[in-house]
Amino acid sequence: MSYQPRLKKEFNDRIVSSLKEEYSYKNVMMVPKLQKIVLSKGVGGAVADKKLIDHAVDELTMITGQKAIATISKKDVATFKLRKGMPIGVKVTLRSERMYEFLDRLITTALPRVRDFQGIKSSGFDGRGNYNLGVTEQIIFPEIDIDKVNKISGMDITFVTSANTDKEAKSLLTELGLPFKKN
Repeated sequence: MSYQPRLKKEFNDRIVSSLKEEYSYKNVMMVPKLQKIVLSKGVGGAVADKKLIDHAVDELTMITGQKAIATISKKDVATFKLRKGMPIGVKVTLRSERMYEFLDRLITTALPRVRDFQGIKSSGFDGRGNYNLGVTEQIIFPEIDIDKVNKISGMDITFVTSANTDKEAKSLLTELGLPFKKN
């Protein structure tokens, strides 16, 4: 028997049937799924110091367990001293097992380490069933050693689902365990 992440097993065993009942889908394939999680981090200071990109790549690689890539600028912006082709951020896209493992770590260990945590806002949906979450400090992840951090910075986490509406996507993410604020 091969290894299967806890959340993936729970999704297949419990969440699919509960969402199928809640929205009265005709078959199991209509139930929305989490397709990918994208972590991205803008590094504005990389225009002056190229080493900041390397630090950001290392941090995202440690957090996700998958190699992060540098994102490059698409055009010149003279006011920011930015040239086309310069690295200005990092991103990593997680799918399948790594995605469920990261989501499990985010829910169980990282989010509870946020100061004065009341839950995440439910206003981050885009109208097409995707959710965006901003994290202000990368040190909430236990993989990051606080003594080796040269600059505290945030990141954006995007959850891409196959849901058609925000309501379906919120139900899916709530079932997976994301702690949304109570209205």
